[in-house]
Amino acid sequence: MPLSLLSLPLRYFLEVARTGSVNQAAQRLHVAASAVSRQLAKLEDSLGVVLFERQTRGMRLTTAGERLLAHAGAHAQESAQLVEQLQGLAEQEARRVRLACTEGFAAGFMPLVMAQFREMHPEVELQLHVGVPEEVSAQVQRGDADLALKYSVAPEKGLAVLHSAIAPVFAITVAGHPLALQRSVSVADVVRYPLLLGTAGITGRQLFDLSCTLQGLRYTPAVVSNFSSALLPLLGPSDVALASYLTAARWVEEGVLAARPFEDVQLQQRRLQVLALDGRVQPALVQEFARVLVAAIEQYGKRKVGRRKRATS
Repeated sequence: MPLSLLSLPLRYFLEVARTGSVNQAAQRLHVAASAVSRQLAKLEDSLGVVLFERQTRGMRLTTAGERLLAHAGAHAQESAQLVEQLQGLAEQEARRVRLACTEGFAAGFMPLVMAQFREMHPEVELQLHVGVPEEVSAQVQRGDADLALKYSVAPEKGLAVLHSAIAPVFAITVAGHPLALQRSVSVADVVRYPLLLGTAGITGRQLFDLSCTLQGLRYTPAVVSNFSSALLPLLGPSDVALASYLTAARWVEEGVLAARPFEDVQLQQRRLQVLALDGRVQPALVQEFARVLVAAIEQYGKRKVGRRKRATS
């Protein structure tokens, strides 16, 4: 029987009105005739009117019954349309994965993961929202995104951490930069060069500024942008940018840029996290995308992402 949003008495009333018979209505509803009669009596008692004239050859609507039929019939049609729309929406949501990430992942890493997932599931609808860290978290908290990928330095209320990995900040330079000859660098090393930095709200910049404050170091940035991926193509022979390995991976692996970890402990405290709404049971496709995403992160982690040098005292 198709799902209906109508009450049981109204459903039985409509079927009797359509067939003109309690017995025929009962057969169509797959219930006993006595059950139909009880529901009709209950409806008439609650309304305080008689809806049918009981005749030897069936049931005939009264004037009150005809008015109720006109109203309930229209309501039943609207109800059926709404049920159809809701079921269509459920089917759409079942094949949709909504993602949010900070811009450092949007230029290279996330599109690669999304392309891989589309090959596995051509029918999937992927949605990607790119924003600042606070906005990315809010997308998941409001239910506007299923999964988020961002850097974090502290737990966030209402969010479940599906995966977490150490994701230190790297000093990014051109391959021929003097710092590229070192295995690791310090903040004191970096501030001697022109700096291409993200805005103050970006986690890498926050940790860098904290380290500078603790060491009494000062600097004047050469370029500041809220879009770190735009900074890397601007790197000149003596410039240094701050970024994650994932942001710079494509250029580093092509030998165009170099990525060097910081020795300073503050720059090693950031974590890369895959987040979801706490307590929500995710659809199967969302769960599978999370597994593919985590696998891709771990693949990079075997190379650079989780690697760091301990600070010496």
